[in-house]
Amino acid sequence: MEVTLQVNGTRRTVDVDPRVSLLDLLRERLGLTGSKKGCDHGQCGACTVLIDGRRANACLALAVAQDGSDITTVEGLADGDRPHPLQAAFVEHDAFQCGYCTPGQLCSAAGMLAEGGPSAITDDLATDPALTAEEIRERMSGNLCRCGAYPNIVTAIVEVAR
Repeated sequence: MEVTLQVNGTRRTVDVDPRVSLLDLLRERLGLTGSKKGCDHGQCGACTVLIDGRRANACLALAVAQDGSDITTVEGLADGDRPHPLQAAFVEHDAFQCGYCTPGQLCSAAGMLAEGGPSAITDDLATDPALTAEEIRERMSGNLCRCGAYPNIVTAIVEVAR
């Protein structure tokens, strides 16, 4: 099937098998290897991308279902040679060790910062809570880091959230 996507600001039209995941399309057909294949079951978040501005596990999204969507991968977060504020904060706060989860963490954090609204731990559901470290940990809970760099990841996101 023919699928047309806006990927990191560039319109891409490709023929894909209807069973191909968005992750496999990005990595194997479009050469965008930033998004990682971790568990391939939607449990680790290493493949997180933004689909129409909302974070999603690319390993669970069928490519054909994204026809006409705007996809942002970690490669598309930067503004030319200028890194995204989250990317700069991750470097500044040493928010990665092996780096395997970092692309998914960055895309998830970018989507989370744009989302707003209450989370599962928000006391007052009628308000948009401050993004405290506790709120950020809850909202980022779908992205795992086997190295345990969570404290620095949260610190980097808190800095950008301000």
